[in-house]
Amino acid sequence: MASMEGEKIRRIYVDTSVVNGAFAQKFAQDTMPFWNAVRKGKVIVIFSDVLAGEIERAPQHVREFYDSIPQAQIERIELTGESDALAERYVIENVVGKSSLDDCRHIALATLANADVLVSWNFKHIVNDNRIRGYNSVNMKLGYPQINIRTPYEVINDET
Repeated sequence: MASMEGEKIRRIYVDTSVVNGAFAQKFAQDTMPFWNAVRKGKVIVIFSDVLAGEIERAPQHVREFYDSIPQAQIERIELTGESDALAERYVIENVVGKSSLDDCRHIALATLANADVLVSWNFKHIVNDNRIRGYNSVNMKLGYPQINIRTPYEVINDET
């Protein structure tokens, strides 16, 4: 793990809601301190090809913000057969419905990347105690590590 002055730099998987959150009136105030920590080199963000695909369909200002994240602070990962199978298993186990398969892909990718935490503002399908228990139940059943899921606000306040 990279470190700065003896501190462990956290590897944090980011879903699309956190990129969009920089512009959402409801979340911007609690999202920007997270992105500021990334820009200051205090956090490595894990960006997946699932995120990249969702950002391609986002408004121009969101794409520009995404593109402005310093490359040195980004770890890029891609979907694999294993991550797709794990994501599908979350659906089979009724953690969420089939329409939430991309959300499951985010969870699976973060799990397989051994992210320190996944951050999201998606309270319906991701940052939700029942869903988190479900994802972790499937992970444990299949021999994968548990995934820590939080909001950007919680992650930054953990740091201070």
